[in-house]
Amino acid sequence: MALEVLALRGLGLGDLLTAVPALRALRRAYPGHRLVLAGPSAPAALLPVDEVIEMRGPGPVPRRGPDVAVNLHGKGPQSTAALRATGPGTLLTHGGDGPPWRDDVHEVRRWCDLLEWYGVPADPDDLYLGEGDRSGPVVVHPGAAYPSRRWPPERYAALVAYLRGRGHEVVVTGSAAEWELAVRVAGLSGARVLAGRTDLPALAELVRDARLVICGDTGVAHLASAYRTPSVLLFGPVSPELWGPPKQGPHTVLWKGDTGDPHGTVPDPGLLRINVDEVIEAMSL
Repeated sequence: MALEVLALRGLGLGDLLTAVPALRALRRAYPGHRLVLAGPSAPAALLPVDEVIEMRGPGPVPRRGPDVAVNLHGKGPQSTAALRATGPGTLLTHGGDGPPWRDDVHEVRRWCDLLEWYGVPADPDDLYLGEGDRSGPVVVHPGAAYPSRRWPPERYAALVAYLRGRGHEVVVTGSAAEWELAVRVAGLSGARVLAGRTDLPALAELVRDARLVICGDTGVAHLASAYRTPSVLLFGPVSPELWGPPKQGPHTVLWKGDTGDPHGTVPDPGLLRINVDEVIEAMSL
């Protein structure tokens, strides 16, 4: 049976992309092993893994006997227990014999620091998936997983109207469930609505080649980071020091300095203090 490293990251697109440096570090540290991700299968083509076990959440993990199991999901205890239940030869995780969990560290560095604790060199800057030609349209992505991270649609609509009025091609992206939101944001400006019409590889290609990406704290923001696509990112309840783009990239982050509930049911007050003129000023077009 082939040697195997099993990494658990049963989270969404943005969360997965922050783990790319750690996954690459595992690939280098265990060159003779198959690298298996327990997580969502849709982003698999973007990730340096050999196999994906489709799952969401902290477990249970439907696998037995990996040589090495790595908890890239969270601080547990569910995720740690789920990996321990697979019967690994070695378990790398926070707590116990591993490093203590810290709330004040960027998500990319968190997983690299975990591996470094166990003697696996990992570079937080090893984040990139390539670069596009910047010949594509401006991508506006108004949705987010939770209402607290969603800037008001009428403000996105004002941005789209501004961009279209100056001759820029604009596309509005989102999931199928966000179709109505995207139509509202596009308005009568002539922007194309692609919500629900792109699978993940097509969305990734669109972001890779985009002239500019405008969105909140979402998976699309992390795609822009991964492809070094210029972006204007609107942060609300979560500090960009914890989840923001690389400081050396072509990204502008707007944040009012407050923190709140990232899973809240209403837009974060700090996010609402970002106005349309500030976003327009941040755009380098």
